[in-house]
Amino acid sequence: MKGFSDRLGEVHEYYFSKKLKEVHQLREAGKPIINMGIGSPDLPPDPRVIKALKQTADLPEAHGYQSYQGIPRLRKAMAEFYSRNYDVLLDPQSEILPLMGSKEGIMHISMAFLNEGDEVLVPNPGYPTYTSVTRLLNATPVYFDLLEESQWEPDWEALENMDLTRVKLMWVNYPHMPTGASGSRELFGKLLNFAKRNSILLVHDNPYSFILNDQPTSILELPGAKDQTIELNSLSKTFNIPGWRVGMLAGRQDYLQAVLRVKSNMDSGMFLGIQEGAIAALNLDEAWINSMNAIYETRKSLVLEMAGLLRLKVQQEGAGMFVWAKVPASVSALDLVDQLLYEKDIFITPGEIFGSRGADYVRFSLCVNEEKIKEALNRLAN
Repeated sequence: MKGFSDRLGEVHEYYFSKKLKEVHQLREAGKPIINMGIGSPDLPPDPRVIKALKQTADLPEAHGYQSYQGIPRLRKAMAEFYSRNYDVLLDPQSEILPLMGSKEGIMHISMAFLNEGDEVLVPNPGYPTYTSVTRLLNATPVYFDLLEESQWEPDWEALENMDLTRVKLMWVNYPHMPTGASGSRELFGKLLNFAKRNSILLVHDNPYSFILNDQPTSILELPGAKDQTIELNSLSKTFNIPGWRVGMLAGRQDYLQAVLRVKSNMDSGMFLGIQEGAIAALNLDEAWINSMNAIYETRKSLVLEMAGLLRLKVQQEGAGMFVWAKVPASVSALDLVDQLLYEKDIFITPGEIFGSRGADYVRFSLCVNEEKIKEALNRLAN
C-alpha cells in the first residue's frame, strides 16, 4: 500500500465525531453525561411525517433507484415552501435540487465551482465543514472576521481591503451558527453587492431560519440575487429529521445543473419513503413551528440560568438552537469545557472549533430535554 491521499494531511476528523467517542466511553464507564454539545434535535417528527414514510415503505416499487433530482412532487413542495415562507418564487423543475442533507451540498457545490488553488471566503467563527471541504479540494480558505460588536456581521473594512483576485466562492450563514445572529435584509444586500462587485459566487447556508426566529428570511428574496447567489436549506432542524438527511439547493438553473453533474456521479437518488415524508413535513402549517419554538424557548431560559451560574455573557436574542456565551477574561473556554465534562458530567462545545474568533466562547445546544437541563443546573449549583 503506497500511502493515503495528501488531502488527509489538510483536514482532521470532525470534532464531534472524535469528541462523541470520548463521551460514549465516559458513559460506558458509568458517567451520567448530559450532552449539551451537538445540535441534533431530540424531539420526534410530526406523526404525519412518519406515517408518510411508513406507508411508502410498504409499496413494492418504493425500494428501487430514484431520480437524482428527486420526484417532481418533492421539488414542487420545496418550491411552495419557499413561496409560502420567504415569498421567493422558484421553478420546481429547474431552480430546486433536493440533496441528501445540506452537508452533502457543501461538498458538491465546492466540487462544481472550485479548481485547485482557488480561494474561498469562510466566516470566522463559522461552520467547520466550509474549511474542511475547501481543503479537501486543494483550494484555500481565506477567513473573514465576524464582529460581536456588529451583531456578528463581517468586518467590512477588512473584507474590502483583502486581495480578492483568486476568490471564487464565499460562504455565509444567517441565522448564524454558532453565534445565533439572525442577520437581516440589509445585511444580505451588503453581501450581495460585495459579491457582485468582486465576481464571487455567494452561497447562503440557511438551515436555522425557523428556530427561535420571528422573521425567517432567504437571501433569494433580494432582487437580482439569483444571478450571484445560491442557497442551501435543510429539513433536519425545522422538522426534527436530521438522520433522514434531507436538504435542498435553490437558485439559478445553470448553477444547479453544475452541482447536479457532480451529485449524479456521487449517489443514486433518495429513498422514496424519505421523499414522501419530506413532502409531508414541508406541508406542515405554522402551528408546528410554533409548538417546537415554545419548547425551545423553555429550554433556552434554563440554559441562560446555567450561563448565569457560570458567569458567562450571553446575547439573549439569538436565533437557532444554540446559546453562544462568552467566558470571563480570567477563564479559558477550553478549561471550562473540560471542567464541566470531567467534574460535572456536562458536555458543551468550545467555541474555538468554529475559528479563532470563537476562542473565548462556548456553545450550549438546546437539543436536550427540560429535565436534563434542570439536572445540569442542579449539578452547577452544588
